[in-house]
Amino acid sequence: MFQVRPNEPDYALLKDPSSQTLNRYGKSIETAPEGDALRAQNFVINGEACAQQNPNRYKQHGFYFNADNCIACHACEAACSEKNDNPAHIAFRSVGFVEGGTYPNYQRLNISMACNHCDDPVCLKGCPTRAYTKFAEYGAVLQDPDICFGCGYCTWVCPYNAPQLDPVKGQVSKCNMCVDRLEVGLKPACVSACLGKALDFGVIENIPEGRSQAKTVIPGFPSPDITHPNIRFQQTRATQRDMVRVDSTPVKYHKDDGSGTFTPVLDPKHDFQREWNWAKLLGSHENAHIVFTLAAQTAMGAFLLLSVGAWLGLESIVAFIGSAAYLPAVVALIALMSFGLFKLNMHLGKPMRFYRGFNNWRLSPVSREIAGVSLFFGGLAGYGFFSVFPSFPFAELLKPAATVAGLLGLSFGGYYMIKLYRIPARPFWNHWQTGASFIAAGLGLGALFLALFAAGFNSLTPELTQMLASLIMFALLLEGVGLLAHARDLRGQGEEGDASFYEQTTTFGNPYWLRNGLLGLSLTLALGIVATGNSMLFAPMALTLLATAIIGRALFYVLVIPTTMPGAFFWRNKGFVEHARETGLANMPQLGVVPDRH
Repeated sequence: MFQVRPNEPDYALLKDPSSQTLNRYGKSIETAPEGDALRAQNFVINGEACAQQNPNRYKQHGFYFNADNCIACHACEAACSEKNDNPAHIAFRSVGFVEGGTYPNYQRLNISMACNHCDDPVCLKGCPTRAYTKFAEYGAVLQDPDICFGCGYCTWVCPYNAPQLDPVKGQVSKCNMCVDRLEVGLKPACVSACLGKALDFGVIENIPEGRSQAKTVIPGFPSPDITHPNIRFQQTRATQRDMVRVDSTPVKYHKDDGSGTFTPVLDPKHDFQREWNWAKLLGSHENAHIVFTLAAQTAMGAFLLLSVGAWLGLESIVAFIGSAAYLPAVVALIALMSFGLFKLNMHLGKPMRFYRGFNNWRLSPVSREIAGVSLFFGGLAGYGFFSVFPSFPFAELLKPAATVAGLLGLSFGGYYMIKLYRIPARPFWNHWQTGASFIAAGLGLGALFLALFAAGFNSLTPELTQMLASLIMFALLLEGVGLLAHARDLRGQGEEGDASFYEQTTTFGNPYWLRNGLLGLSLTLALGIVATGNSMLFAPMALTLLATAIIGRALFYVLVIPTTMPGAFFWRNKGFVEHARETGLANMPQLGVVPDRH
């Protein structure tokens, strides 16, 4: 338990003699009602059980930030990192800023941010390992790094960049609200260290002494509607109409004269020239996800065609199953799926803890995807085994059971493979085109997979050619319509989605248009096969379609811009991180950048 110093200054002490009943979102500030058995339990901190010392233990607490007072001294960062023994590249609290105007009327607005211990913590719902808990004590959202296996999904869904993925340890950690200090009546370390009295802390909705506002947003703060964060702001000084981020994110914040609120809009920081940037595109940290999603969707699409086609009695599929291409294709599907799962698992910070991904299937779309994909893989493996060994005992019963399991896993896992990317904090993904793209990849690549195996074993009949080419054509049309709608909805909408579209047409403009051209060429080849029945066109289409899928999926991951807090020139600045890794500055640990580890 944290020990209070005999000469503890007055400003470090919690002072909440009373509180309101409900917060502004209509949620009770009491986290456990009077008489609840939970109140009689000891609170265990760092292995030490203690009876209740703080009378407000079962009230929701939160931070208060006065932007008028913050001078960006970073004392809060230093105090937090010292207390939590964080390495240089990890900070639970960070200070960024936005600026506006020109000399002599220049203005800078600093923003200090950590975990907001939200009423609706999306990190808790998203984490597949159940490493997160929303405690009744102080309403703190706590995370156990020892349970975490380093998938980083919580860092995707959090709008405030609170969870920190440590690439060295392979695990996530975050602000713990300094509950050990709260228990003995002290404010968190960051608040106690603040020089300008910009940070304060207490029962939520209580306005600190000498303060006049308790707003839920200030320029640069993402929408509170996503998670209902427990932080309140004061910012009384007049600001410029446009407040600009100084990091590399092409977003600024524009003031609505009517409401006085700021909304994110596009800030084209590097003109509109199209570039290639293949190294950034194909050297993404998310390459394992590119391999896994394309491999899994190909296997799912091909398996769906084989199983459903056989049950429906489609002559072309029945003929393929009876041909020499069938068994090699099924074995190749199992190998492809195995490779995708291996790449995904090795992408984890702690690959040997992969089994923890099933822990939160009741809440997490990641856990549900893992469960569904695992069921699909088991069904596919069983289907393949009984196809290779048809004389195995009870194979005539077990193969249909494996097929049903595979189809159930395909449906469940495929749905949540899409669902887990529909993240409000990542507008580029939060669009129906994500589902259209994944379904199109499954149908198109699955059909192409069967076509190539059938052609390789001289089993590609005219009927099978027509059916597979038609499916590929439909998949490409679905992908194309989705891309057109996606571009229309992102362009000009403001917010981070518009910034993603800007990056798509500038920083990665040439690969983007190359992908679009290859998609059109693939569609033309598919139309040619349908019109003429010329199966020889599958060979060039294999190259164009694979290139389309790989470039498109790489763009999907590299273009997403999350709704995070503004960074500074060096800290929380993606552009500086890239520069530091390219020039070798990342080898200086004091810069807080870890060298590229993949």
